[in-house]
Amino acid sequence: MTNPNSIVAIVPAAGVGSRMQSQLPKQYIELQGKTVLEHSLNKLSRVDGVHHILVAISATDDYFHSLELNTDIVKTVIGGKERADSVLAALDALADNPPQWVLVHDAARPLVDVTDINNLVKQCLQSGEGGILAAKVRDTIKRGDDYVHETVPRDQLFQALTPQFFPYQALRQALTQALAEGVAITDEASAMEWAQHKVRLVCGRSDNFKITTPEDLQLANFLLAQQVTELL
Repeated sequence: MTNPNSIVAIVPAAGVGSRMQSQLPKQYIELQGKTVLEHSLNKLSRVDGVHHILVAISATDDYFHSLELNTDIVKTVIGGKERADSVLAALDALADNPPQWVLVHDAARPLVDVTDINNLVKQCLQSGEGGILAAKVRDTIKRGDDYVHETVPRDQLFQALTPQFFPYQALRQALTQALAEGVAITDEASAMEWAQHKVRLVCGRSDNFKITTPEDLQLANFLLAQQVTELL
């Protein structure tokens, strides 16, 4: 039976981050005294209503269990080859005692603002609809290949961020069906859109970026230092 008003956070963390050019998966690189993943988990643990976090890790992960985490709150499940596979594995693992809602967050987004997450959760619970954190596109966008084909109007363009917050049952069904039919799923919202569900856009901070390259790592280290200073 679904627990009323319950929220479980899911963190897909089974990737290797090949573009980082590092011997470590990017979620285990250390910034400001903690790994990227630890920073992300600490943010989620401070979200109103989140009392359990399920991390989808690789079957060959040799790093996770060396982290100092509250194992009463943080649990693991073996993830899959792609992000969607890992999220679905976590959803399936919750099937015997499912939450009402799930909050899915990238392991490599340690800069997310807890106030933004709480706002996302509040708006979605009030409307009864799932939604995502998103940032308005600020730069001029060009479509093309070697040459510009057109300038794309940006007034209705958003950059999808995480967390993404959806009803458990609806997201599990959408991901299951989409993957079974070979649909390309880039995030949870794309599965929900494919299944004809409304997805609410909730504006969040644009510095909530996903660490992908060495340059991202340098910027994240600087910004995390500022966040640590603000908390002191």
